[in-house]
Amino acid sequence: MGPLHIRNTDTDEINTMPTSAIPTVDLSPFFTAGDDESCRKKCKDLIAEACSDYGFFQIVNHGVPLDLINQAMELSKTFFNYNDEVKRECSSSPDSPLPAGYNKQPDHSPDKNEYLLMFPPESPFNVLPTNPPDFRKILEEMFKYFVTTCEILEAIINDCLGLPPNFLKEYNNDRSWDFMVTMRYLPATESENNGITEHEDGNLITIVLQEDIGGLEVCKDGEWIPVIPSKGTLVVNLSDVIQVLSNKKFKSATHRVVRPKGRHRHSYVFFYNLQGDKWVEPLPNFSSAIGVKPKYRGFYYKDYQALRMRNKTHPPSTPEEIIRIAHYEI
Repeated sequence: MGPLHIRNTDTDEINTMPTSAIPTVDLSPFFTAGDDESCRKKCKDLIAEACSDYGFFQIVNHGVPLDLINQAMELSKTFFNYNDEVKRECSSSPDSPLPAGYNKQPDHSPDKNEYLLMFPPESPFNVLPTNPPDFRKILEEMFKYFVTTCEILEAIINDCLGLPPNFLKEYNNDRSWDFMVTMRYLPATESENNGITEHEDGNLITIVLQEDIGGLEVCKDGEWIPVIPSKGTLVVNLSDVIQVLSNKKFKSATHRVVRPKGRHRHSYVFFYNLQGDKWVEPLPNFSSAIGVKPKYRGFYYKDYQALRMRNKTHPPSTPEEIIRIAHYEI
């Protein structure tokens, strides 16, 4: 992978980033009216390269207001500072079909975090907090902005893959399965610092907002690369569905979270998801139509998600037993 060139929107100059950095892409051409096709093409080329090499990139000028981001992060910190009894007031009931609301990882889990999960604002499954004041409203606003940004990213990825216009939009046309979590990680101890064990996401596109202390790392060629936070920047990672549809042309990024010592770590994560009854398999564009064997057998998305959920409810005894997308490899 060669040096990455990023457009500076203030000077219109092209800046070169070191190859060790996670690529950063300016999405402003997709939010401005008029003929800016050359800038859009540069963005698409950068994203296509990042999706092939990393499955991970960062975005600026992404449409989510900075004031909203700052407010969302501060309100999340306030919420998680409440005692457990108060936080559990917005936990879902044990018989709820979906784990919305507040949850905390059990003590035996290797992942050391607590989180608040929500589905689209209109979902009947949501259990959102009434305190701190305005937190619910801010959560709902963040959710809507993340959806819009993911729709733009989905269209860009569609073009990067050379798919027919709106193919992914029509394939992934049910937004009721999207969800967002705001998370707090415990400070690292002297003996361990795992926040979330290395994994790939099972959906299509994930957006991460991390605070200034970092902790998110992506694996490339066996090396763990820290994703350095920058004010107003969002992290994007491709997920398993895109890897399968593209027959591994684009990568689903392996990543993890490392907890810092001496303080909590906060983040927001948005999962642009797929409806459970969708069939997922390599598209002919990347397999039979070009004389390439499919690298995966097909599956229903809900079946794969059920296997991934079992990883959490019945943790395997060894890492090799964890169900990942490789389960469907041919």
